[in-house]
Amino acid sequence: MGKKYVVLGGGGSFGIHTSKYLLDHADPELVIGVGRNPARPEPFTLNVGKGDDRYQYHAIHIYYELDRLMELFDEIKPDVIVSYAAQGEGAVSWKKSWRFFETNSLALAKMCEELMDRDYLERYIHIGTSELYGSVDFAAKETTPIQPTSPYAASKAAGDMYLMSVNRVLSFPMNIIRPSNAYCPGQLLHRVIPKAVIFGLTGQKLPLHGGGKAEKSYIHARDLARAILLVSEKAPLGTVYNAGPPEPISIRNLMVAVAEGLGMTLDELCEVTEDRLGQDSRYWLDSSAINNDVGWEPEISLQEGVQEMIEWGKKYLDQLKDWPSDYVLRA
Repeated sequence: MGKKYVVLGGGGSFGIHTSKYLLDHADPELVIGVGRNPARPEPFTLNVGKGDDRYQYHAIHIYYELDRLMELFDEIKPDVIVSYAAQGEGAVSWKKSWRFFETNSLALAKMCEELMDRDYLERYIHIGTSELYGSVDFAAKETTPIQPTSPYAASKAAGDMYLMSVNRVLSFPMNIIRPSNAYCPGQLLHRVIPKAVIFGLTGQKLPLHGGGKAEKSYIHARDLARAILLVSEKAPLGTVYNAGPPEPISIRNLMVAVAEGLGMTLDELCEVTEDRLGQDSRYWLDSSAINNDVGWEPEISLQEGVQEMIEWGKKYLDQLKDWPSDYVLRA
């Protein structure tokens, strides 16, 4: 009999791709997606799990409905919990920053303290962020001192340090994966790649903040899902892993790749605007530890991934063209 997995943040695009990857590759008994919202329309759920009796989705808010979440855990008795559940988007975390600590620190601690009393849990895999390291001019290792440069990153750092402490002292069975910026079909349109695709397909100009000088590392959510499965099966408990490509790319060059895929020039796709508040100049990860321990490295090239995003945008354009492209902060 296969294992039972719960994917928190399972209504978001990365959680959906992880659920699909587990269904396709882990031979699971059950995969449960848990998100704060009812399931979104098909362009975002991609019909993952539809008609598969091994998959369920539940709308439960991790902060306000912890009792319901624990009741679900106790009913299902998951072997592995994967958590993407977080208040994201560092660029907007300067206002109502306490919302980020509510979810990324407090809700995490309350949930894990409850889980410590449950003997069915084999492993909790927490999805962290490369933003903990701040802007770097070298590939950051897991041992690189953290330098969070936004309230969001600070709240994620607090969560990581909490998990590391309860693993070390109380043997809580956890791993942390700190991925680079992930992207995938089904991603909400405030993220730069899907936003660029839909703007390009509808003749709108994408704001290129600061001319796109900032460099970030991008990983396809399917590659991240494979890292999660490998860590769940092979990694020593308590270890923290970076997961990203060998080299970063400037946002400008990323937009060049999107424009080329759309058959456009950069000037046709983008217009230069002022830089964002607190914009870090480079995110860059050394992922040698996860390669050494479980044999992971990214397999999907950025060109291949961008083309997949463009095909997704074209397929669902009628539904996506009127979908909001700005981030809305919610509890």
